[in-house]
Amino acid sequence: MNLSSACRVLFVFLLMSGTAALAAESGTLLVLNKSDDTVSFIDLRSGQEVATVPTGDAPHEAVVSPDGRTAVVSNYGQSAPGNTLTVIDVPGARVLRTISLGHFRRPHGLAWLTGNRIAVTAENNQALLVVDVDAGHVLTSVRTGQDVSHMVVVAPRHQRAFVANIGSGSVTVIDLKDMRRVADIATGAGAEGIDISPDQKEVWVTNREADSVSVIDPATLKVVASLEAPGFPIRAKFTPDGRHVLVSNARAGDVAVFDAATKKIVRRIPMALREGEKPADSEGRIFGTQFGESPVPVGILVVEATGSAFVANTNADIVSVIDLSTWQVSGRLRAGREPDGLAWPPHVASR
Repeated sequence: MNLSSACRVLFVFLLMSGTAALAAESGTLLVLNKSDDTVSFIDLRSGQEVATVPTGDAPHEAVVSPDGRTAVVSNYGQSAPGNTLTVIDVPGARVLRTISLGHFRRPHGLAWLTGNRIAVTAENNQALLVVDVDAGHVLTSVRTGQDVSHMVVVAPRHQRAFVANIGSGSVTVIDLKDMRRVADIATGAGAEGIDISPDQKEVWVTNREADSVSVIDPATLKVVASLEAPGFPIRAKFTPDGRHVLVSNARAGDVAVFDAATKKIVRRIPMALREGEKPADSEGRIFGTQFGESPVPVGILVVEATGSAFVANTNADIVSVIDLSTWQVSGRLRAGREPDGLAWPPHVASR
């Protein structure tokens, strides 16, 4: 057997091993495909796409209701700014309705509040919206006054929302009780990814252009730590136990794992293409050839029920599965073109 044949055999073995690992898991992963205007439903038992649901133009992020039955997708738009949300019946894998946001443009980050209300960022309007999902309209909005208000997380204990603003390099804090802007916190150039610890004591923000991560105390609204994070850090997600934070790095093509207590990187997990795989074409993609041969890991979703983290490699059309017990890539999933936003519907019976 020559070297090329051996590499192909090894690749098939690794792919089958990853599929076997997924077979031990259960549930359905939702993957947003920005260039296909769809959501893929991936069955984790088989590792295969079992349904495809249409969305609006260029879906970027999704959020699932606490009962797992409803998903809401932000239709960001490509050449023209989007202004809609797609509401999906998860068990039925079908579109329930499309919500028009009126004059609000470029919806992106999403967070479920209480009942049927969600928070949505509107980049072009420098605003955070509160939308009634069932009624299908905007209830209220608060201006951030910051450029490119992109992602949002909510701290229920503090009744506050934290919005990362890429263009201003800041985080806007919004009081959800009185619906007013409380503060703008300077973090670093390109503030984009944001997550809050399970105990709601820390908010981590990735500053992609500054190659750094800022840690904010949500009680005092002060930056308590600034961490080096080389490689264009673009998303951050805590593990359910709060001990680690996963940061996807678009330029470096890996996921950095931080120890949340020491604030140090303890490992880096490469997302590099395997032997025999070719990078997807770059034409029409948001990042294009900006990061060379990197698969451009962007979206991260950590699912406690599976003991896994899912990482969307948007320039490779692959979702990598990280086993959180070994910190190894245990599987690879294929959805559509340019995957990014990921969502997990809990407690929903199989379709």
